Amino acid sequence: QVQLVESGGGLVQAGGSLRLSCAASGRSFSIYGMGWFRQAPGKEREFVAAITWNRWTGGSTNYADSVKGRFTISRDNVKNTVYLQMNRLEPEDTATYYCAADSFNRATMRREGYDYWGQGTQVTVSS
Repeated sequence: QVQLVESGGGLVQAGGSLRLSCAASGRSFSIYGMGWFRQAPGKEREFVAAITWNRWTGGSTNYADSVKGRFTISRDNVKNTVYLQMNRLEPEDTATYYCAADSFNRATMRREGYDYWGQGTQVTVSS
């Protein structure tokens, strides 16, 4: 069992930056692939970014096309935390952002691939 708590959301102007954090508790954090998803009002939850962990290579990342070059996902296995650095934010990035954990340590874009979810943190980007 893993508990996930997101933080770092808020209101920012277009072009600004935010860093989201997701603190994990429970079973060993490093065995999980971690992902970020977002959901805007009236829309389905969509993939944003994901990261695996490999003790030899450091793992891999995967990004949605809409955030490539602007967002960076990273993880700190000592602090049991995954981060999402969001730069050059756009009004279209406004959504509730959710952290998720995948027991099979993949960087999958599929919501169904994740076993545990946080409660979400709101990000609002004003134009």
